[in-house]
Order: sequence, then structure tokens, then C-alpha cells
Amino acid sequence: MNPILHQNIDQQEVVTGNIDVLILCGGFGTRLKGVINDRPKPMADINSKPFLDILVDYVAGFGFKRYILCIGYKGDFIRQYYREKNSDLTFVLQEEKKPLGTAGAVKNAEPVMQSDRFLVMNGDSLCEIDMKDLFAFHIRKKGIASIVQTTIENPDDYGVIQLDENQRVVSFSEKNSTREVGFVNAGIYVFEKDILRDIPPEEKCSLEYQVFPGIIDRGVYGYRTDKRLIDIGTPQRLEMARKCIPFLREKG
Repeated sequence: MNPILHQNIDQQEVVTGNIDVLILCGGFGTRLKGVINDRPKPMADINSKPFLDILVDYVAGFGFKRYILCIGYKGDFIRQYYREKNSDLTFVLQEEKKPLGTAGAVKNAEPVMQSDRFLVMNGDSLCEIDMKDLFAFHIRKKGIASIVQTTIENPDDYGVIQLDENQRVVSFSEKNSTREVGFVNAGIYVFEKDILRDIPPEEKCSLEYQVFPGIIDRGVYGYRTDKRLIDIGTPQRLEMARKCIPFLREKG
């Protein structure tokens, strides 16, 4: 695959220290219950370290300091861990009382958000992109949302997104096993706070199926990368993550 280049972007103008990072941690992790059943999926052990810690450490390497952990299923496990964690980072725990889906969890975090532009990530996957470059891309495009895309060999469980020549999203195809291989949704997003007006409060709602198709005409862009997507959503992927995560390069 050819490298995906993002040129003419001034990363020096991107200040990340005051940007909220929302991490979606509330899923049931149904496919992992035969492997881990005492904790939520983002806390799966990866070589003696919770996956969520690995994710936070990676993002923190780009200067992000404030993390809103959107918890649900077995949320007390995450709450207790980060309550006792000694860190220079700020962790805010926002719990959903019932399953709200990916968009509902973001809406539920609105009362504790401080930044007008924010990063959203799935708590069970990691893609080794340059987060400052992603934000610079988003700022340059001046849209309401930017979605990270990458390619994988077996895309049946991921959403494929079609872009035009200006990287603007023109169509979505979420988790459809009849698709051809293409760029998939990596579960990393930059949003403007205005997007919250498109999410109903206290209702189960999906970013992928409900919100994104409804805002496509307001400027949704795809940030394409050739970086690998590491996903721990199945026992097989979890085992693969345990093998490849130690080789992620350190960020400073």
C-alpha cells in the first residue's frame, strides 16, 4: 500500500494540552467473555498492563492531558483503577446508567467537557497515527468531524467509508460482510462540539449508523493512514495485540 501523506499542515499550531480526549469504555465485550469476564474489555491485560493504559500512554505522548473515560459495563473496575493511579494526567469518569451506544456515550459526557473541539476513541483499539497531524488535518478541512481510516485484510467487522478527491466523506457502509476491501473506520474521531446537537440525550444512539449519515452535508472528512489497526475485540485479536503492542515505538 502506498503511504498516505498529509502535506502543507502546520502541526506547530496544534495545542493539545487543553483538548478533551473521550475514550469509549462502556461496551459489554461479549465476544471476549470466554477469555476475560472479571473486567471490562478496555482493561484486558496486555503483558501485565491494561490495554486502556497503553492507549492513554500513546495519546499522552502527543501532549493530551485530560481524559474523559465513558464507562458502563463493569465501570467500577475502571473507576477504582484510575482513582488509585498516580499520574500527571487528569481522568474524569463519566458513567452511563444504561447502554447508550457510541454516540449516546459521547452525549452523556457533554456536562464534563471543557474543550470546543475534542478527540473520541474506542477503548478497545489503537492505531499508531500522529495525533497532532490528525488535528491539523481537521482544522484545515474546517468540517464538523474527521474520521481516521485505515486498511485491513479482513474488513467484514468494520465500516468502509467512501471519500471524494478532497477527502470529504460521500458514503458510509458500516459492518457489512458483502463489501470489498477498502478503507475502514478505525474508531478515532475529531469532533467539533456542535455535533452534540445532533445526538439525542439519554437515548441509545450510534455514531456510525445514525449520527454520521445525518451530518454528511456539514463537512465530514476522512483522514487516511497506512498505520495498522490493533483491535482487541475477539480472543484472536486480543492474542495478536499481546504479540505486536510491545513493538509500538515510544512517543516523546
